[in-house]
Amino acid sequence: MTTFKATVKKPRSDGFYTVYIRITHQRKSSYIKTNKIVDAAHITKGGDLTDPVVNEYCAMLIRQYTDRLNRVNATCWEIKEVIEFLLKDDEEACFSDYARKFIDRMEADGHERNAKNYRLAVNHLERFMGTTRLLFSNLSSSAINLWIESLSKTNRAKEMYPTCVRQIFKKAIVELNDEERGVIRIKFNPWLKVAIPKSDNTMKRAISAEACREFFNRPLPKTKMLSPLPELGRDVALLSLCIGGINTVDLYELKKKDYNNGIIGYKRAKTRHSRRDEAYMEMRIEPFIQETFNKYLSKDEDDEYLFVFHSRYSNSDSFNANVNIGIRKICADMGMKKEDYYCYYTFRHTWATIAQNDCDANLYEVAFGMNHSHGFNVTRGYLKLDFTPAWELNAKIIDFIFFSNKKSKQGKARDLEAPEEKLFRISKKMMIYGRAYFKGDVVGELTDIGFSNVDEVISELVKQLPKDIPIGCTVQFRLKNCDSQREVVYERSKGKGF
Repeated sequence: MTTFKATVKKPRSDGFYTVYIRITHQRKSSYIKTNKIVDAAHITKGGDLTDPVVNEYCAMLIRQYTDRLNRVNATCWEIKEVIEFLLKDDEEACFSDYARKFIDRMEADGHERNAKNYRLAVNHLERFMGTTRLLFSNLSSSAINLWIESLSKTNRAKEMYPTCVRQIFKKAIVELNDEERGVIRIKFNPWLKVAIPKSDNTMKRAISAEACREFFNRPLPKTKMLSPLPELGRDVALLSLCIGGINTVDLYELKKKDYNNGIIGYKRAKTRHSRRDEAYMEMRIEPFIQETFNKYLSKDEDDEYLFVFHSRYSNSDSFNANVNIGIRKICADMGMKKEDYYCYYTFRHTWATIAQNDCDANLYEVAFGMNHSHGFNVTRGYLKLDFTPAWELNAKIIDFIFFSNKKSKQGKARDLEAPEEKLFRISKKMMIYGRAYFKGDVVGELTDIGFSNVDEVISELVKQLPKDIPIGCTVQFRLKNCDSQREVVYERSKGKGF
């Protein structure tokens, strides 16, 4: 049982006494200081207070403390836990304040790039709500759904921003609420009634080998700048294309200790915190790219970074922005439409596409060369990897683009994420070639027009089937639209499908 009593300790230097609430719990005592004081005349020899105003205030405070403790089971608590519970501020929690602390912790833990996305999400939400001091109670499900609706025209933010805010909210519920002690500062979870939309599929930015040759072998636009952005854009794009599609942030962060005997070793910034192997990668610098590579090497002995980019740009985002401006200036000079301009990622996507389409690499080899985990995250953490297959593939890509005039197969390849046409559409004017197979043998065949749908073609082929096919056996019907050259296969069981 916990007991309370208003009391005083030693007098202050001015002769007055500060009033405390003494708490006794599990035969141990502690004190909570109040903002009241009394003089010696209002203290009895037994230590009781006689000031009616102070006694009334202390009685009210004791009633509040008693009421709060009656709502929880504090039997097993230590006295310091009781004090913490009674002094816990039960006022409404501020989402904005908590979010900033959450993001600061994320940055301190080394997740700077993720922290940037979280900060963008919170800033956008605050702008939408019209305040930089959002309370958790302001974030009702209807308010959040309206915010998500405002993001509907974005490609990626409509999924990323709400996901970031939801993560902050979930963590806050764990940290700020304590159901065991009856501390509920966040009264509800609105995300149970919120559906976060999926982001749009990544736009396929890859270009053909012919387009690469055109981009890298044309004169640069004239400029009065000492360090022309088109030159920077072209050179850094070339570095990306010839170093396994390396990202700008990884180029920017490379240090002198990462470059040894013509090989760079780095941990990919985007995924190093989420992979067991810390996304470590080694790539050989091919002779073709060596001159461009050397062009940007830092000559300052006191500079720990490999390239001069740190001395010119304040951070990796600024560096990336200037590279993209330079690339767009070249595209404009080439007379391209604005919507068709390249960006830095164009050349990373191109590396992957040419590797698969033109250099006979399989998807695992492409993923390995681009430093994707490819589902082997744990396995990569165990192995001492040999990176030479990635070097050899990189050299093949360079040879194909810059030391041949072969045409890329890219135009014939379908994007892996592109949905296939679900329906095999035909009309009476289309020529249809159909065959029926049973146990691998052709048992029916036709070439004709005048069919309105697939069932009509199959019905015509069924007329040619042998009568001795048992009930329940499956027949394959292979149909080809001779006009579109599209082919499909249907299966039907005797007794059900025909």
